[in-house]
Amino acid sequence: MKPFNLLLVLFMLIKGTAFPQSHALVLQTDFGLKDGAVSAMKGVAFGVSPELRIFDLTHEIPAYNIWEAAYRLQQTAAYWPKGTVFVSVVDPGVGSERKSVVLKTKSGHYFVSPDNGTLTLIAESLGVEALREIDEKRNRLPGSSASYTFHGRDVYAYTGARLAAGVIPFDSVGNGLPAAVVRIPYQQAASRNNTVYGNIPILDVQYGNVWTNIDEKTLASLQLKFGDKLRVKIMKDKKVIYSSTLPFVATFASVPQGSPLAYQNSLMNLSFAVNYGNFAEQYKVASGPEWTVEVTKE
Repeated sequence: MKPFNLLLVLFMLIKGTAFPQSHALVLQTDFGLKDGAVSAMKGVAFGVSPELRIFDLTHEIPAYNIWEAAYRLQQTAAYWPKGTVFVSVVDPGVGSERKSVVLKTKSGHYFVSPDNGTLTLIAESLGVEALREIDEKRNRLPGSSASYTFHGRDVYAYTGARLAAGVIPFDSVGNGLPAAVVRIPYQQAASRNNTVYGNIPILDVQYGNVWTNIDEKTLASLQLKFGDKLRVKIMKDKKVIYSSTLPFVATFASVPQGSPLAYQNSLMNLSFAVNYGNFAEQYKVASGPEWTVEVTKE
């Protein structure tokens, strides 16, 4: 090898560019931060590669709330670069027959999770390129085989870190599965006969605003302009919880303090709020696949 080429290779090794490029690892759990569970997951990932960039999506998913985990992935994933690896651990069925999988989306993102409904919304929005079941004989933290209740640390963090760091390619995760994930049924955004229908997937928990999945395209069927009145009906399991007429406005300040309103949130989905108030608390509205909404222009 010529001296110049040898120096180039040595420089690349020192800088790390001769190895597969690593991608960000993003963690989501329902563990909270009161104990060392999240830190243990990060320690496992750091042990795979000290150069790995590890970020938190959230660790405040309500306990066992698979639906909210699905939404938070949907809310954030598209803003991360291609190749990002997400590890989501909301796993009330840990140790059961539910599959541990890695989903590769058509956008080039990866999601490491139990296949328990967590991947419902991501599969719809980013598409399923391929799905593989994690082979725990190859992709499990060494020495952890006697542990049955912390797959977030032993299987998901370890596999996600190996994938993000380029230690293994996607093909080495495990055997391929049919390109379909376990899905949670819910009311998708739709428009029929001058009425739009949707689901309340999440609350803006800090302020109590109610977010729907009625997107800009679906809402456009009502041909709204600011100042129009909307007849809003919110139901839980088909039982009406709230029914009223709201103004459709651009900002909270468009109505007096304490008044309810309809607006489009930062994701451009139809939402409901009370200016300087808490809509969800005031009207006893929550979120989840069982919560639906019907909206008609008056």
